[in-house]
Amino acid sequence: MLAYTIRRLAMFVPLAFGMATITFCLLLFFPGDPVAVLLGDAATPEQIAQTRANLRLDAPWFERLGSFLWGLAQGDLGQSIFQRRPVSAIIIERLGATLELAAAAILIAVVIGLVLGVLAALWRGTFFDMALMFLAQVGISIPVFWLGIMLVYVFSVSLGWLPSISRGPAMGPALMQALSGNPGPLLDSLSHIFLPALSLGLGQAAIISRLVRASVLDVMHEDFVRTARAKGLSRTRVMLVHVLRNALLPIISVVGLRFGVLLAGAVLTESIFAWPGLGQLIITAVSQRDLPLIQGLLLTFALMFALVNLIVDLLYGLVDPRIELE
Repeated sequence: MLAYTIRRLAMFVPLAFGMATITFCLLLFFPGDPVAVLLGDAATPEQIAQTRANLRLDAPWFERLGSFLWGLAQGDLGQSIFQRRPVSAIIIERLGATLELAAAAILIAVVIGLVLGVLAALWRGTFFDMALMFLAQVGISIPVFWLGIMLVYVFSVSLGWLPSISRGPAMGPALMQALSGNPGPLLDSLSHIFLPALSLGLGQAAIISRLVRASVLDVMHEDFVRTARAKGLSRTRVMLVHVLRNALLPIISVVGLRFGVLLAGAVLTESIFAWPGLGQLIITAVSQRDLPLIQGLLLTFALMFALVNLIVDLLYGLVDPRIELE
């Protein structure tokens, strides 16, 4: 497995350069001029031409692509046109908030999806099963932005239980303080992250629950499950040890794929809840036509998604020892 992991990590290098090239070429057709946005309507043609020369936007596209790839090889994603700071530094500042939100959302999705899917499979064909699957279908159909607004209205505006915007304390330091006997920052952090994570995770929980139900039902008809029941094992032990473990492979695969959807949904969710992550940052970058920042953000999203797929592949071998990672 170690050799397989090293090979997959080595593939990140051509992947990064390939994604960087594709992103750069696509942004050549991006409408709008970042210099015009930067200088405003009062700028003269001479000022616009001088600024374009200073930013090297007047250079041929292949020269700019070569410069961008050379900088990427050195770990330099360029400088933001509007913030006048390195793109890598800007992304690192916001990356932690997005990872916190995505991790909390996928945790909510997996927990709710597993519980509802297993319960629906156990009571297959009953009213409870049909009600759960109906709720799952509704959850799949609800747009993320509408659900976020409704959650804010109910829990923040009407009930006043939870904050509606901002991040609160970072989860990592807050957790360390809680372990040292000061749970206040952690509770504050959890109160801020709950609504955006719930709005982002409920739709994914609906998808996971339907998949869990189907996967569990398939495994429950296998011979080894009937053998386990014939041995007199309890229903709980049969479900947890024999059924659920063998039903995990397709579930793990879908959870990894849904992570990409979480990143896309985070763009809207972070805007609704004023969450200071990469989703909110990319909206600002697009509105400002900040091309270096857009390139860096898209590349970051692609690499994060590739890393999650690598983790999913490695989990296959841990869940099912019959799978060999060649």
